[in-house]
Amino acid sequence: MSEDGSTLVRIRDLHFFRGSKHIFRGLNLDIPRGKVTTILGPSGTGKTTLLKMIGGQLKASQGGITVDGLDVGKLKRSALYELRKRLGMLFQSGALLTDLSVFDNVAYPLREHTDLPESLISHLVLMRLHAVGLRGARDLAPAELSGGMARRAALARALVFDPMMIMYDEPFTGQDPISMGVLLELIQTVNGALGLTSLIVSHDLKESLSISDYAVIISEGVVVEAGSPDQLENSDSPWVQQFLHGMPDGPVPFQAPAPDYQTDLFGQQSQVAGQPVAGAAR
Repeated sequence: MSEDGSTLVRIRDLHFFRGSKHIFRGLNLDIPRGKVTTILGPSGTGKTTLLKMIGGQLKASQGGITVDGLDVGKLKRSALYELRKRLGMLFQSGALLTDLSVFDNVAYPLREHTDLPESLISHLVLMRLHAVGLRGARDLAPAELSGGMARRAALARALVFDPMMIMYDEPFTGQDPISMGVLLELIQTVNGALGLTSLIVSHDLKESLSISDYAVIISEGVVVEAGSPDQLENSDSPWVQQFLHGMPDGPVPFQAPAPDYQTDLFGQQSQVAGQPVAGAAR
């Protein structure tokens, strides 16, 4: 952690293998405290994997991750569980328990990990549901919720322990424009009102960058660019510009590596011409 406490998550020389695939290749990254940070990058670059490593679900092959000064990879199980209580997680699917009502989904972590009386649990749950606009939906089952409502219920559950940080895994996927707007406003409002740190993984560039204080682009296992959304937008990197604006061709070419087109095309024709035609008389 930085001396002035401005960094909540510090990642240094991070390497991680999934089988023979080298996901992270010496990744270095700081997540600022009290800000909204978005992690961007092409599919398959390990963005969700990084969230799992911050939460201690996966361990680094080399290097380390510290969260609020704690080395996640070296924590014993009890200490890791205590740290996780301070880390909220909004899963891409929402991950609500299908057999429980909205109220009971939000209450579940409190009932599992505390000895609070039911009256206080009810008070805390209703506060969180009210914050996300779902106090009136407390008795509904997850199957009765729209996609946007399910994400908001999951956010209420992630907030119920008053975490210091919430990690969002693709929170905007599959949302209609109204639900998208509600989630964007909620993330920004909750982060400021509760003094949280928010870490977002998203492919929705325009939306996520609109509420971000800081953004990081990861590719090929390292940080390609980091800074404010304005700094990324004004980057001199052709790769960054291609990624941000979705250009089909550029440093990442449209065509896969291949021999010269003319040689390949006419060479194949020559080979075909020299072969006997199937079924022809001999």
